[in-house]
Amino acid sequence: MATENADKAPKEPHFLTQAVENFGKGTISVVSDVGGVAYLGFQVLRWAFKRPFRPQIFFSQLDFVGVGSIFIVALTGLFTGMVFAQQVSTAFALFDAESLVGPTVALTLSRELAPVFSALMVTMRAGSSMCTELGTMRVTEQVDALETMAVNPVQYLLVPRVLSGLIMGPVLTMLFFTSGMSGAYMISVFVQGTSAGTFLSRTQQWMEPLDLYEGTLKGAIFGLTVTLICCYKGYNASGGAKGVGQATTEAMVSSALSIFILDFIIGVLIRT
Repeated sequence: MATENADKAPKEPHFLTQAVENFGKGTISVVSDVGGVAYLGFQVLRWAFKRPFRPQIFFSQLDFVGVGSIFIVALTGLFTGMVFAQQVSTAFALFDAESLVGPTVALTLSRELAPVFSALMVTMRAGSSMCTELGTMRVTEQVDALETMAVNPVQYLLVPRVLSGLIMGPVLTMLFFTSGMSGAYMISVFVQGTSAGTFLSRTQQWMEPLDLYEGTLKGAIFGLTVTLICCYKGYNASGGAKGVGQATTEAMVSSALSIFILDFIIGVLIRT
């Protein structure tokens, strides 16, 4: 009789339990990662001003993050400006407002597209390489070898990479903006037939220094955030080659999401 009653008892909704567990694990993972990245940023700041200074490693990372990204950032900016100018010209032609193509493209590039797209390019090119390199060093115990030689891994490996992202982020943002405006100028003036004087004067009329300041500030914050996330994921990788690949994937996704979230938050804070 007891067995029959047990069989007739309502079964626990396993799908609901599993959903709650997955949500809890995801929340804990996100909070843990945010805390880990913040703590790593504090460690980088603390060790950045301690001897010994290694300028050769720092300049090497500046070259890798900045100079190595010039071509892809400039090319992306050029075609972004050209495509955006083409679409805006077509839309504004319906209202006889082609003279506003220049300032529209300039404001959009300086405030949003330049910092966001340049940070995404740095993430895909430099950030993935940083994460993979640090993850490989971690799983092959090269990081432990540095510690046995009394070399602090944070100062030796992470400080140059994070500082290079902080410094080169605004530089690449301005490069993207310049390249994008060049592409917009070519489309608007040589293809759409807008007067060059109109394009330049209207852009100068509507743009303000705050627009460029916003773009450079976002570029610096995005560069710092991307390098911190990629270094954190790579530095804490585990599980061999599979773990390194998983850490790189998580770093790319987290960096992209962080860029878009921070872009919204910074834009709201600056414009309010």
